[in-house]
This record gives sequence, C-alpha cells and structure tokens, in this order.
Amino acid sequence: MNKQTFQYLIGGIFALVIAMGIGRFSYTVILPYMQETFAFSRAIAGFLATSNYLGYLVGALVAGRLQLADKRIPFLQIALVMSILTTAFMGFTDTIMVWYVLRFLSGLMSAFIFVVAASLVLDQLARKGKAHLSGLFYSGVGMGIALSAIIVSPIHAIFNWNGTWIALALFCIILFIFIIIFIKPVTPSAQQKGSTAKASPKAPPAIWMKWLIIAYSLEGLGYIVTGTFIVSIAEESTSFHGDAAFVWFVVGVAAIPSCIVWSKLAQRYGYVRTLLISMLFQGLGIVLPAFATNTITLYISAFIFGATFMGITTVATTLARQISPVNSHQILGYLTAGYALGQMIGPSLAGALANYTNSYQYALFGATAVIVVGALCLISGLKYEKISSLETL
Repeated sequence: MNKQTFQYLIGGIFALVIAMGIGRFSYTVILPYMQETFAFSRAIAGFLATSNYLGYLVGALVAGRLQLADKRIPFLQIALVMSILTTAFMGFTDTIMVWYVLRFLSGLMSAFIFVVAASLVLDQLARKGKAHLSGLFYSGVGMGIALSAIIVSPIHAIFNWNGTWIALALFCIILFIFIIIFIKPVTPSAQQKGSTAKASPKAPPAIWMKWLIIAYSLEGLGYIVTGTFIVSIAEESTSFHGDAAFVWFVVGVAAIPSCIVWSKLAQRYGYVRTLLISMLFQGLGIVLPAFATNTITLYISAFIFGATFMGITTVATTLARQISPVNSHQILGYLTAGYALGQMIGPSLAGALANYTNSYQYALFGATAVIVVGALCLISGLKYEKISSLETL
C-alpha cells in the first residue's frame, strides 16, 4: 500500500469516527444521562433519534444527486466542521426543540460525510487494487462507538451531560486536523486509471439492485431499535448488574474487527450470501433482550449487534459498488437513503410502542421480524453467486 492510499484510509476512518461514532451514535450512551436530568419520556428519546435520522435521510438523498466531481474533498471538510459544531452545540442548550434541530443537522452532515468519505476512500482503494481493505475503513464507526463508551462516563462524572457533548467535539477537532493533512486531491493521471471501472462479473446485474436497496432499508428500520435503546434497556433493567455504558463499549469493540471479518467472508462465500447470513445473525442478537434483560443476555446481544451492524454496511455498500462502480457516490447515496428512511421510522415507532406497553419487548420482536424479512429479500440474488461459491470448494 502506497503512502497516499494509507493516508486516505486513516483519514476516512477518522471521518467516520467524527460523523458516525461520535456525531451520530454517542447520543445512545449520553441519552440515559439526559433522561435522568430532564426526565423526558421514551417517546421523546425516540423522536430525538428520529430527528437525527430524518437529517440522515435528507443528506443521503442530496448526496446521491450531487455532481461533486473534483469537489468531494472541500465538501467533506465543510461537512465535518458542521458535524463537530452540532455535537458541541448540544451541550450549550437544554431546550428540546433546539435539540431536534441540532440532531437533524448532525444527521444531515453524517450522511454527507459517510457517502463522500466512502466514495473517496473506496475509489482510492479500487485504483490501487486494495478494495479488500474496505473493512478497515468501515471499522472507524466501531472505533468511535467504543471510544465514546469509554470516555462518556468519566467525562459525565466531572462535567455533567452537557460538558460531555463539548468534550467529544473538542476531540473531534484533533481528528479533523489529521483528515485535512491526509486526504488531499489525487493526481489527474491516477483518477483516469480508476475511471475505467467495470461491474464485477460475479456481482448480480444492475436490475437486482432494487432488492439490495429494499433489504438494506429494512435493515435500517430494524437495527436502529437496538442502536438507539440498548443502553437505556440496560439502565432500566433490574436484572442487569454493571455499568450500562459498558454495554455500548461491547458494541463498539465488536464492531471494529467485524467489517474486516465479514468482508473476508464475503470475498470467499459471496456478498449476497454473506449479507443474508449476517442479517439473520443480527436478528438473533436483537431479539435476545426481549426474553431476558440480565447481564449476560445484554452483553451477548450487544456483542452480536456490534459484530453485525457495520459488517452489514460494509458488505452491502461494497456489493452496490461492484454492481455499479461508476459514480460510486451516487449509488451509495441512494442505498444510504433507503437505510436512512428505515432508521428514521424505527426509533419513533419503537419509542412510542415502548411507552405504550411500558416495555421494549414488543419493539425488539418487531425489529427482529423486519430484519428477517429484509434477509429473505436477498434470496433471489444467491443464484448469481453459484459460480463463485463453486470456486471456493
């Protein structure tokens, strides 16, 4: 791997730490502290998450339609600055309506950053024949989650919930400086080499993309229930003994290597088959706390969830790029928009249902059912991988 490719990879990882691991998912671990301070309901907690995911949906739709060409890097830098500001400003107000706006803007920037950073890094890896390293790039989300889980509790103990948001933003500024240094424009000659990219002969045809988008959208709807509420479930459980924030740490730690593992499995056994299996495995992890919320069950659920949710994203986005490698930021934008639509609906439905039933049990059952249906949507794509599966025997 040459120096520029390595720098792109590290810069992309840092971008995901800022936008996804902290800007987007740190809300999950800070949420119980905010609820404890302001005593707002599960429904409001869900609506705040939905506001973020509405922004993510809008951002994904817009990113998919933008003609960025050689403007991706300055666009990425502006979006990162905005993401850091929305994280910081969460600590400067206690007005719920302002939180709605900030979470919306944070989601908007997360989608921009995810789509643009992914297209920059994946394009660079493809140019250098290192596409198999995409799993390393996506591990940035897990790193950000694990990091926020480790530092949120001690920061909260000193600076309260609002100081936690500000401290996380300050940390993001340090990462942003490295991103500016590492991600710089590629020379025109190198860009030209990558412009001849063709669809993988082992990938399903372009017409099958609709099934991938449907499955990935249902994944967004189902996974986000656990992604939003698992720390709160641990916090509220009388049979859970331990630090609820550590549950989120388990999610992050499991997520870090998961992208590489699932990517390797996909290369060997086929992307559609691996995606289907990973979604079914995730469904098992999500439904576990519906039966019991003791310490062991929640840690197992957190581990399975962490080990799958970013792996699924890695495999799905890599598969999409194999099917349609030209204008990768556009197809990633459309795929991410479907995912964002699902995860926008999920927290509100789950929060309202949990409020009504005074339990997260039915929300978890529903989330699992949705993910299983999504996995079944992929079955028609298995026939395109018969040749590649035979080659592995």
